[in-house]
Amino acid sequence: MSENECLIEASVEDVFAILTDGWSYAAWVVGASRIRDVDPPWPEPGGRIHHSVGAWPFLLDDRTTVLEYEPLHRLRLQLRVWPAGLGEVEFRATETPTGCRLVMTEKATSGPISLLPDAVADLMLHPRNAEALRRLKLLAEKRS
Repeated sequence: MSENECLIEASVEDVFAILTDGWSYAAWVVGASRIRDVDPPWPEPGGRIHHSVGAWPFLLDDRTTVLEYEPLHRLRLQLRVWPAGLGEVEFRATETPTGCRLVMTEKATSGPISLLPDAVADLMLHPRNAEALRRLKLLAEKRS
């Protein structure tokens, strides 16, 4: 499992406005290149984002599904990372005196990637997720 944390000088509402806007996913998620569709009931459980990963001509179509959603507090997603397997990512937000503390955890749940030791998986996930949080922070702080 990999965990990253970010302090954002924006409200929890502004942060969740981005987290729950499926169409903004490609703007802050590292590797996502375009959004093809966002299914209702996004961001409620069962809602899906259909996105592409990579760059032309090497695009893979994939999807992300909401597993749990607690408005302004928590969002848990299932990631389909073909052909590597499935993973879960969770975002937990808490209010701070200057804005929002956002914690992102990610873990592989099935497939070949889930066989990696946690320390090796963290070496791959931690830098990517730090960049995703940096991008999300920029978007949220621009909103506020």
